[in-house]
Amino acid sequence: MMSDLASRMLRAARLEAGLYNEVKADEGAMGQAVSVVAISSVAAGLGSFARGGPAGILVAAALALVGWFIWSLLVYVIGAKVLPEPQTVPDFPAVLRTQGFAAAPGAIRVLGLLPGIAGLVFLIATLWMIAAVIVAVRQALNYGSTWRAAVVSVLGWILQALITGSFVYIAGRG
Repeated sequence: MMSDLASRMLRAARLEAGLYNEVKADEGAMGQAVSVVAISSVAAGLGSFARGGPAGILVAAALALVGWFIWSLLVYVIGAKVLPEPQTVPDFPAVLRTQGFAAAPGAIRVLGLLPGIAGLVFLIATLWMIAAVIVAVRQALNYGSTWRAAVVSVLGWILQALITGSFVYIAGRG
């Protein structure tokens, strides 16, 4: 089971479209998708240790987990309701599963523990995860256009960052 999860995470990180089709069709893969998000979220928390200490681990991990759900919801709404292609089949659980596996590259954020490279590691992880989400969106929503998937993914990411950033700002003021 763990080797299956690790194999799927590697395939997701390699941006293999076939993996995202497989996960889209596998209704039993939601647990694995959540596990990938949890692993990626904990890696983000650990990689943020220098900035936030022990409490920062929990905050960063929680934000990463909430960010996944919000980004998935936004991708679904934008991709399936606002910018669908004729062959798009709206399926929110499939979007959640594929987006969950697209978090696999985020596991490298644990390298943020190494002195002086946290910012670079988080930038690389973010760009890699956006690339993975583009592949995930294309497969989950049956898009023929990678450009449309990119627009939906990046727009969803920007809106998610604004929403989670607002939560952080509000919480920091209280």
